[in-house]
Amino acid sequence: MTDDDKPRFLAEIPTVHARLRGEAPALVCEDRVLTYAELEARSNRAAGFMLELGVRPGERVAWLGRNCETFFEVFFGAAKVRACLAPINSRLAVPEIAFILKDSGARTFFVTPDFFETARAVVQDMSPAPTLIAVDGEAPGFSSFSAGREAAAAPALPAPQMDDDVLQLYTSGTTGLPKGVRLSNVNYGYFLDVRTKVEGFDYGPEDTVLIVMPLFHVAGTNIAFSGLAAGGRVIILPAFDPPTLLRMVGREKVAHMFLAPAMIQMLLQSPQIAEADFASLKTIAYGASPISEAVLAQAKARFGCGFIQFYGMTETTGAGTFLAPAAHTPDLLRSCGRAWPGLEVRIQDAEGQEVPVGGIGEIAIRGGAIMAGYWNRPEATADTVSADGWLRTGDAGYRDAEGYFFVHDRVKDMIVSGGENVYPAEVENAILGCPGVADAAVIGVPSDRWGEEVKAVVVPLPGQEPTPQEIIDWARQRIAGFKAPKSVDFTDVLPRNPSGKVLRRELRAPYWKDRDRQIG
Repeated sequence: MTDDDKPRFLAEIPTVHARLRGEAPALVCEDRVLTYAELEARSNRAAGFMLELGVRPGERVAWLGRNCETFFEVFFGAAKVRACLAPINSRLAVPEIAFILKDSGARTFFVTPDFFETARAVVQDMSPAPTLIAVDGEAPGFSSFSAGREAAAAPALPAPQMDDDVLQLYTSGTTGLPKGVRLSNVNYGYFLDVRTKVEGFDYGPEDTVLIVMPLFHVAGTNIAFSGLAAGGRVIILPAFDPPTLLRMVGREKVAHMFLAPAMIQMLLQSPQIAEADFASLKTIAYGASPISEAVLAQAKARFGCGFIQFYGMTETTGAGTFLAPAAHTPDLLRSCGRAWPGLEVRIQDAEGQEVPVGGIGEIAIRGGAIMAGYWNRPEATADTVSADGWLRTGDAGYRDAEGYFFVHDRVKDMIVSGGENVYPAEVENAILGCPGVADAAVIGVPSDRWGEEVKAVVVPLPGQEPTPQEIIDWARQRIAGFKAPKSVDFTDVLPRNPSGKVLRRELRAPYWKDRDRQIG
């Protein structure tokens, strides 16, 4: 592929490959196949449909649904009219989805059939309510995407601009309120430029790439964008199912995939792995949550391919550091690797000054991958990204003399469970108010399956004895199930510093003391 044939913007990917390899399969989901020519035609008509709905440049277009090929018709259609797709985590509770939808300001809401009832509940108290668009189905109160797309003319499209936001992914905050991370053409221009220089993203047109991470997660979108930018074949699994995935790898000759560590663990435990064919696999990328060295060693032996660890954030377009297959040596297994090309990564102190090699401080990242900011949150943006462009990750770590970074612990208290971010303040707010609870703190404790899981440490009211299950059920009624505590311990008093802040590190310490790493 020459430089002239490389897409500069995400919106150009279908156009470029429709010209270069129009009849080649672009997207495969279940028994449905879209060629690059069909993806280009459908995304153009999706753009026309959105224009007819009144979608304007800079406007957010919301999505709620399972992984499917139609996601990319909608994404590229939105990008082609200079709008921004805002996928919503489908695992969230109705009030959480409603908050994100309102925050995004989206007037158009695309929904797959699994979530029609959820979407109705989300918009029932909104005025004005967004226009509901049924994806791959029909339902009362919903407009049909397929009918609207087919009826729309392919319009004259505006040229994309570098400062256009193209993807807005929501991440929780320490206050418990989700924040929209604005990822722009600047960010994805950087990504498209360097992906071929980063092992784990350097796909070719001959490669088949499997998508199993959810498409509301930067790991899901980035793997897909890289596969499509290469002109490869991208296979989408609607949901993670170990037997299906194991069959798919051999049958479809999958070359590359990204798996959260919890997924790797479940695949290794699946009976079907004994008969699985991994001969086509070139790489498995992993990240998003802790992985034990024992699981990693077992996975390397069974899958027989290269493993790449990625360390990054939604706020860094998923970029940061990577540990290449050749660097998966015993002395570096606890490292998250070296910086991506063109990115600066450093360890800094509380004043933002770089610390010497080997010194522990906060990991900070600067470069083209850094988000445009949080949507409508200028103060939160300023708290996260310094005036000279350094993004504070909230993770403490150190760098060795060869430029390898090691994550030591979290500066912030975020819990990563099965690749999902959970913030203690949000869970604590859900627990407080439960009958019999006087005080509560939430921490992440080791989980062989999920990397970490949520534990609540509760101070009961005098004379009352709430049960762990009562507290868990109370929380689950108010927040998503994956955020609710999996276990509850009781204590007479929570450790606090002089200003009253709970010392979560002290609460966590007994659970992590025998672990080979505090964080992945």
